[in-house]
Amino acid sequence: MMKKRSISASKASLVLFLCQMISALDVPLDLSQPPTITQQSPKDYIVDPRENIVIQCEAKGKPPPSFSWTRNGTHFDIDKDAQVTMKPNSGTLVINIMNGGKAEAYEGVYQCTARNERGAAISNNIVIRPSRSPLWTKEKLEPNQVREGDSLVLHCRPPVGLPPPIIFWMDNAFQRLPQSERVSQGLNGDLYFSNVQPEDTREDYICYARFNHTQTIQQKQPISVKVFSTKPVTERQPILLTPTGSTSTKVELRGNVLLLECIAAGLPTPVIRWIKEGGELPVNRTFFENFKKTLKIIDVSEADSGNYKCIARNMLGSVHHVISVTVKAAPYWITAPRNLVLSPGEDGTLICRANGNPKPNISWFANGVPIAIAPEDPSRKVDGDTIIFSHVQERSSAVYQCNASNEYGYLLANAFVNVLAEPPRVLTPANKLYQVIADSPALLDCAYFGSPKPEIEWFKGVKGSILRGNEYVFHDNGTLEIPVAQKDSTGTYTCVARNELGKVQNEVRLEVKDPTMIIKQPEYKVIQRYGQVSFECIIKHDSTLLPTVIWLKDNDELPDDERFLVGKDNLTIMNVTDKDDGTYTCIVNTTLDSVSASAVLTVVARPNPPFDLELTGQLERSVELSWIPGDENNSPIKNFVIEYEDGLHEPGVWHYQTEVPGTQTTVQLKLSPYVNYSFRVIAVNEIGRSQPSEPSEQYLTKSANPDENPSNVQGIGSEPDNLVITWESLKGFQSNGPGLQYKVSWRQKDVDDEWTSVIVANVSKYIVSGTPTFVPYEIKVQALNDLGYAPEPSEVIGHSGEDLPMVAPGNVQVHVINSTLAKVHWDPVPLKTVRGHLQGYKVYYWKVQSLSRRSRRHVEKKILTFRGNKTFGMLPGLEPYSSYKLNVRVVNGKGEGPASPDKVFKTPEGVPSSPSFLKITNPTLDSLTLEWGSPTHPNGVLTSYILKFQPINNTHELGPLVEIRIPANESSLILKNLNYSTRYKFYFNAQTSVGSGSQITEEAVTIMDEAGILRPAVGAGKGYSEILFATSPVMHTVRPTFYKVQPLYPRIRNVTTAAAETYANISWEYEGPDHANFYVEYGVAGSKEDWKKEIVNGSRSFFVLKGLTPGTAYKVRVGAEGLSGFRSSEDVFETGPAMASRQIDIATQGWFIGLMCAVALLILILLIVCFIRRNKGGKYPVKEKEDAHADPEIQPMKEDDGTFGEYSDAEDHKPLKKGSRTPSDRTVKKEDSDDSLVDYGEGVNGQFNEDGSFIGQYSGKKEKEPAEGNESSEAPSPVNAMNSFV
Repeated sequence: MMKKRSISASKASLVLFLCQMISALDVPLDLSQPPTITQQSPKDYIVDPRENIVIQCEAKGKPPPSFSWTRNGTHFDIDKDAQVTMKPNSGTLVINIMNGGKAEAYEGVYQCTARNERGAAISNNIVIRPSRSPLWTKEKLEPNQVREGDSLVLHCRPPVGLPPPIIFWMDNAFQRLPQSERVSQGLNGDLYFSNVQPEDTREDYICYARFNHTQTIQQKQPISVKVFSTKPVTERQPILLTPTGSTSTKVELRGNVLLLECIAAGLPTPVIRWIKEGGELPVNRTFFENFKKTLKIIDVSEADSGNYKCIARNMLGSVHHVISVTVKAAPYWITAPRNLVLSPGEDGTLICRANGNPKPNISWFANGVPIAIAPEDPSRKVDGDTIIFSHVQERSSAVYQCNASNEYGYLLANAFVNVLAEPPRVLTPANKLYQVIADSPALLDCAYFGSPKPEIEWFKGVKGSILRGNEYVFHDNGTLEIPVAQKDSTGTYTCVARNELGKVQNEVRLEVKDPTMIIKQPEYKVIQRYGQVSFECIIKHDSTLLPTVIWLKDNDELPDDERFLVGKDNLTIMNVTDKDDGTYTCIVNTTLDSVSASAVLTVVARPNPPFDLELTGQLERSVELSWIPGDENNSPIKNFVIEYEDGLHEPGVWHYQTEVPGTQTTVQLKLSPYVNYSFRVIAVNEIGRSQPSEPSEQYLTKSANPDENPSNVQGIGSEPDNLVITWESLKGFQSNGPGLQYKVSWRQKDVDDEWTSVIVANVSKYIVSGTPTFVPYEIKVQALNDLGYAPEPSEVIGHSGEDLPMVAPGNVQVHVINSTLAKVHWDPVPLKTVRGHLQGYKVYYWKVQSLSRRSRRHVEKKILTFRGNKTFGMLPGLEPYSSYKLNVRVVNGKGEGPASPDKVFKTPEGVPSSPSFLKITNPTLDSLTLEWGSPTHPNGVLTSYILKFQPINNTHELGPLVEIRIPANESSLILKNLNYSTRYKFYFNAQTSVGSGSQITEEAVTIMDEAGILRPAVGAGKGYSEILFATSPVMHTVRPTFYKVQPLYPRIRNVTTAAAETYANISWEYEGPDHANFYVEYGVAGSKEDWKKEIVNGSRSFFVLKGLTPGTAYKVRVGAEGLSGFRSSEDVFETGPAMASRQIDIATQGWFIGLMCAVALLILILLIVCFIRRNKGGKYPVKEKEDAHADPEIQPMKEDDGTFGEYSDAEDHKPLKKGSRTPSDRTVKKEDSDDSLVDYGEGVNGQFNEDGSFIGQYSGKKEKEPAEGNESSEAPSPVNAMNSFV
């Protein structure tokens, strides 16, 4: 909301009023004029007897007046009293009390007269009375003994003082006694009790009287009250303690405050209501005080006379009292006489009109003397309340007094008649500047004096025409009003005053300014306690005005608190508290106007906790709880949460009971037997929950039979010959009484057996032994306590313990669908042989050998689980051109049954993976040498290699493509007849009878100068590299020299990943300076998060990322430390599903342990023989062969050196065979895991849906296979493939 007020308008109104006063009253002080009283003491003047008495009387006149005083109607000769002095050039008396005088000696009625040669003015009658604060009279106060529920009045009876004292009641600790509808203080100072309560008993009811004039407090002796109780307390209908009777009267004077009082006794405490018979209580002037026991009407008038009725009511009845109010009136002015300035020969009148109740008498005085005995003046005539002057002369000048009086007071007014002959004069200063705001009134002053009265005219500008028309208002006092000033109203204005004795003019200037505006007002804010809030107040103002901004809180100054920060255009409150709630106003002031805007701040918080919890209506199974809500802290309470504590079973633990709407403060609660209840209530609003209330009183319910039986009853055998019966025990309060036990009953289903029962203590399990294997039982569990049984429980079906299945599935058949997928069928086993709950079937399968090459490898068995009574399933992730075995087992809750006979099946050939590497070396003028490695996964019998190549010119355009078929047993090729200094791009892949595999690409350049080497370009993609060579510009006919090229610019290519559930093996190929330190960066694919960085120890070209999230796609790249911006392209991989479990550990099988022990013994014997032969000087040919093929870079590594922990074995540390060894120039062969089981979650169990699709886990342990030929061992998994890089 916004308020706006114009200072210019209010100031103009004040100027207009003053101008009217000048015209009617003021005569310039350099001209002769009768006296005028300007200041005097009040009519009823109560003085402090300890201080000097000062009686004021100031007047003005020409010549200056002299002063005299009367006391009690006779002349007061101040020269004869040394204690009395008169101030110089003043009529004010000073009576010296502090130097020995007594104030009581100067009591009386004083009147001042100011006199000069043109008349005499008199003051009001001033009544001087010293204030009094007498002591309380001593009295013996008897203790008040009163019965509970009776009424009581403690009388104060203060001493009579001047002025009357202010009464209040306190205790010995100077603390005010609390008052309420039941206990309150009357207008006469007495303390009224509508009914007494035991807490009213005390011995220090003290009445105090404060005399403000003398600043003293008098104390009455303490009053003792003792309340004694009687049962039952009798309720009574209301009776009035004050006023007494049914009617009373009250007289009040017009303009005063009317106070009417009704105080009633009764039990329950009566409620007071006020009405006016035959009318309404006046709006905006009526107030209720003292808990509606006092009716207050301010500024009463004769219209407020009438009958006022107070009604006191409680549930037993009512009583009323009628007060007849009469409003009288001391005299008040209708028209007070005003000073009259006349020129010789003019006429005039003095009018004195007043009203009152009763009607006042009007009397006239001339120069302080009753006009009837005053010197005669032929120019005046008295006509009641009017004096008429005709053809006055200079001797007609005088001061006239009008007195209007009745029994309630009087009015006295002085008005002079001054006869002068004076030419016009303008009293307003010349060239006075007036500034106003646009669209507001402009009031230009032209205060004047002259006798006879001059005429006033206004002009705009020096030579402007006279101002006329509706856009101007001309006031009698000479003021020119422009009702709506505009910017073009700015300028110079001239006023001209003329009478028959002359003419005078005066110029004033007017400037119209732009209004001040608040263009961004503060807005209503709701803030939580301890928060921060800011109010804006952005202003726009006239550039020539300097604004000041003031902030107010609730129309008062801001608190002196450092939390309040006032900025240029805002107010910020830090750490808001409840006290900051209120209205904040921004006031912008200039010298001409003021604007303001306000906004309300509401501070909200969690509600205060409820209090005064009370339990009523206690029954065996219910109770009523009531409470009083705490402060809602400006956010309405939405609901109340009721919690209970069971002090008998769970002391200190609170449980949810119920909740009710926020408008409800009582609730009927259902209870359980044998519980010692305490309750508490929590209030909830939009901000949150309050602190819990204080607990209620405790309530212990009686014991009873249990109402309910245990839940979740089950029967599941833990052994083949038992039945374990379990249940959820009843909670403490559910027991309904002491001695809680359970009756457990069971019998075999579908057999005519009787129930077998046993009663057990408060436990939750019972074991029945000696049962048949996996037969159904009927089970029931019933609760009981010392008072009896719970209702009959319902029966549940359970089974005795399971045993392992007895038979294996039969008729196992395998149908090979393609090179990587097969379907297996089997016949279900009879349900009786399952001996338990059929959970499904497990298919164990493993690779026996690869049909393309014989190699030693670990056998890893995999398991697929098919839920329910499924009779077929799909085997995914098979390796092409391999021999597999499988068997099927039935599974129940106890475990797996025997395996079916192993079934052998073979997978057909597939396309091979890409060659493991492609290396281009020995560039000459017209030839390049190509070396490659066979595919890591041939997936069949290789038939040939396909090489395609084409030249690339300087604009990266490709030339004709040449294709060459190479026999499968080749591993290198020299291309001749190439163009010198030409770049070629090569495409290389392997083939089986099924088709071509994925290809690998390289680029190389023939040399132009055998001694020169160009900078190579860095490859940009996976499996892509650029190696540039220089050729000589001269064609050589000699045999070319072959170079082993070392790239000048480093590069990382062929980044490959092999991922499991929570880790991934990262490998790469690096070409560049030795001793580079690598790092691996990775992150979630598609995420905007920063890359995570892992440092690789040493110069290894692989790394294991651990701690990954199963089933998540990751991005990865590899870089080298110290080479700014040098890193590989990104690769993306996905971790396996989070269902890993190894089902079979071959290392724990007894036969495997025995075999390993035998092998170890044979190796030990062989070592002993070798040691003996060596000592005899002989050579060990095997040792020589190993020395001849040893690779110094291939060494076993420990965990901290980069080995793969549990995935390493003895075979992994052997030197690689031909075709698998890392080349000496550190070129790493490419690994292809496209056909691996990583995509199916290798290493974890696997399951299928009903349609046979994969949903499950793989598991298995490694076994040794016999080596096939001299081929390198084939990695059974991506993990082992990565180990081959070591």
